[in-house]
Amino acid sequence: MSVGFTLAVPAVAHVMSQAADVDAYSLTAARLWATAAALLGLVGAVIGGLALARSVRRIGNGGRKGANVALVSGLITVVAGALNLAVADGGPGTGNGVVGGALALLLGLTAMVLGGLALARSRRIGLPADHT
Repeated sequence: MSVGFTLAVPAVAHVMSQAADVDAYSLTAARLWATAAALLGLVGAVIGGLALARSVRRIGNGGRKGANVALVSGLITVVAGALNLAVADGGPGTGNGVVGGALALLLGLTAMVLGGLALARSRRIGLPADHT
C-alpha cells in the first residue's frame, strides 16, 4: 500500500498545480478535492454516530453495517486529506485546499472513531446466552 501511496503523490501534485494568481473565492482542483473529501468525512461521521446510537438496540444487526461504512469512509477521507496536505505547497488561502484537507483529516478520524466504537459495542452486546 505504501508503494501505491508513494507513486500517487507526484501524480496528484502534478494534477493539482495551478496558476499563482488565485483569489480567496476561486475553486481550484485542490480545493475541490479537499471539499469532496471533507464532505465524505462528514457523511461518514454522521453514519458512525447513527450506528453508535443503533448499537445499543438488540433488534437488527446492531448498527454493524453503518459502523463498517463509517470505518471505510473515514479511512478514505483520512488518506485523501493527508494526500492533499502532503502535496500542498502553501498555507491557507493559497488555493491548495489546506483548510479543507485538514478538515477532511479531522472528520475522517472522527468517522473512524465513531465507527470503531459502534462496531465494538455491537459485538459486545451480541445475542443472549440461551439463544442458539
